[in-house]
Amino acid sequence: MTPHDLRPSLKRLKLSGILATMDTRLHEAETQRWGYLEFLQRLCLDEIERREQQTLARRVAAARFEQVQTLSTFDFTYNPEIPAPVIRDLATCAFLRRQESVILAGAVGLGKTHLGQALGYAACQQGYSVAYRKAPALFADLGGGHADGTYERRLRAYFHPDLLIVDDFGLWELTPQQSEDLYDLVCQRDQHKSWILISNRLPQDWYPLFPNPVLAEGILDRLVNTSYHVVLQGKSYRPRRRPGAIPPDSA
Repeated sequence: MTPHDLRPSLKRLKLSGILATMDTRLHEAETQRWGYLEFLQRLCLDEIERREQQTLARRVAAARFEQVQTLSTFDFTYNPEIPAPVIRDLATCAFLRRQESVILAGAVGLGKTHLGQALGYAACQQGYSVAYRKAPALFADLGGGHADGTYERRLRAYFHPDLLIVDDFGLWELTPQQSEDLYDLVCQRDQHKSWILISNRLPQDWYPLFPNPVLAEGILDRLVNTSYHVVLQGKSYRPRRRPGAIPPDSA
C-alpha cells in the first residue's frame, strides 16, 4: 500500500491534506525510528497547521487589506519617536479582548496605514474577524445603500467584524448624510466591537468635520474617549521609495 491508496479514506474523513506531508513523515519515521503514536501525532500536527493557515488566509481575504503588512517589516529605527513598545503591546490584541479601540494619527508618510494593517493582520492571526476600509469607500458603500434600498443590509455588514479599521478618516468634511450613517454605525458597534481609526488629523481637530454638532458629540464621545491615542511623529518614509533613492543602510 502507498500513501495515495489512502486518498479515498482520507477524503471521506476530510483529511486528504495529510497527503501533502505523508511521504516526508514516512521517511522521517523510518530514519528516526518513530513509534506509531509519534508518527500519527506528527501527521495530526501537520493537519492542524494546514487548517490554521487556511483559516488565516480566509480571514485575511475577508479583511480586504490594501496590502498584507506585519510589524516585522516596519522599520521602527527610521523614526525613533514612533512608540514601538505601545504598537507591539497593541499587537497582542488585548485591546480587542477588552472591546477597546485605537486611533493612529499623525502627518502623512509616517507609516500609519502600514501599522493599522499590521495590527489588523495580528488580529486575524489571533482569530478575530477584521474589515479594512478607506473612509471614502465606506461612505460611498453606505451611500449607495440609500440609493438602491439596501442601506440596512450594507450597514449590518459593518456590524459583524470584531475589528473595523477605517483609514483616511477626516480627510474632508462629512456631509449630513455621511454623519448620520457614521452615527448609525458607531451606535451599533459601541461597547461591543473595536475600531482602528487612521487619520492625518489629531482627534481634537475632528469636531469641525461634522455639520451637526450634536451628532459630532454623540459620535466622537464614543470613538475618541474610549480609544488609545497613538500620535506618530517624525520624518516621512516616502522619500526612501523615490526612484534612485539611496537605501539608508548604504548611506
